[in-house]
Amino acid sequence: MRDITHKQITLRTARAVAVIFCTPETIETIKSDQLPKGNLFDVARAAGFLGAKATPQLLPHCHPVGIDGMQIEFEFLQQEQHGGQFPEAVFQRSGIVITGEAKSIGRTGIEMEMLTAVSVAALEIYDMLKPVDTQLEIGHIKLLEKKGGKSDRKKFFSTPPTCAVLVCSDSTAAGTREDASGKLIKQLLEEVKANVKHYAILPDDREQIQQQIRAWVAEDVHFIFTTGGTGLGPRDNTVAAVEEILEREAAGIAEAMRAHGQLRTPLAMMSRGVAGAIGNTLVVTLPGSTNGARESLEAILPAVFHARKMMKGGGH
Repeated sequence: MRDITHKQITLRTARAVAVIFCTPETIETIKSDQLPKGNLFDVARAAGFLGAKATPQLLPHCHPVGIDGMQIEFEFLQQEQHGGQFPEAVFQRSGIVITGEAKSIGRTGIEMEMLTAVSVAALEIYDMLKPVDTQLEIGHIKLLEKKGGKSDRKKFFSTPPTCAVLVCSDSTAAGTREDASGKLIKQLLEEVKANVKHYAILPDDREQIQQQIRAWVAEDVHFIFTTGGTGLGPRDNTVAAVEEILEREAAGIAEAMRAHGQLRTPLAMMSRGVAGAIGNTLVVTLPGSTNGARESLEAILPAVFHARKMMKGGGH
C-alpha cells in the first residue's frame, strides 16, 4: 500500500451520487409502502453505511480511514431537482437518486468510501425491488465533489509564490560538505508550483544571514526558507539571527512543524525553528537535516503560502 505517513491530517469531505432506474409503477409501490420486503430506504441507508466501512476490505490499495460523519439521502428522480447532475436523457426515465456525503479527519481522502456507500445502497434497493420490477438498472455512479488534501492547494495562492532558499552551514560554505537539505527544499517547493528565484549558501554567521535576508526582502521575495542552524549546537546561530529582524512572529508555523515531526521522531522537539514576517515576506527556518527539512515542509505546504495574502491585508 502506498506510504501516506508524510501527509498532513486534515478534514476530508466527499459527495457522491448514484441512480437506480425503475418503472413508474414501482415508484408508486414504494410511495404506498407496499413492498414485500418492507421499508426500502432505511435498509438501503444502513447497507450504504456498512459498505463504506467495508471499503478497505474490498479495495486492496484503499487505506482504512475513520468515518467521522456520513449521510445518505434518497429522492425520486426529478429534473427540477437534479437537472445539473445528469445528462438530459436520464430524465426520460423514472428512478431513485441516492446522494451521500461523508467527512473524515485523516491523511487520505474519503471519496472511495462514499462511492462504495452509494453503490451498495443502490444494490440493496435493487435486491429489495427485484420481486416487483424486472427492469431495474443501476447507473450514473460518480463523485460530485471532494475536499481536503491536494484538492485544496489552489485556494492557498492564485499565482506561483516567489521563494528563496538559504543554506546556513559553516561546513557547506567552506566546501567540505555538500548541501542536501537546501536542494531538497528547492525541489519540494517546485513540486507545489512555487518559483524558487534564489538559492544561496552562507556560513552560520548572524550578520551575513541577516544581510542576505534583508536583500531578498527588499527585492520583495515572498517566502524565504533557511535550512540549518536550528539546533542546540554552539554554532547554531540562524534562529537568533532571524529572530532579531522579524517584525511579526508566526509561532503557529513553527509549532505545526514540530508537532508533525514529533509524530515521526522524538528528536523533533530539539528544533528551535521560528517563522515570521518582515514586511510582506515570510521567513521560515528549517532544520539542516534532509529528513527534518522534508517533514517540516510536509507540515506546512502549501497552506503557508496563504500568509502572503494575509500580510498584504487580505485576511483569511
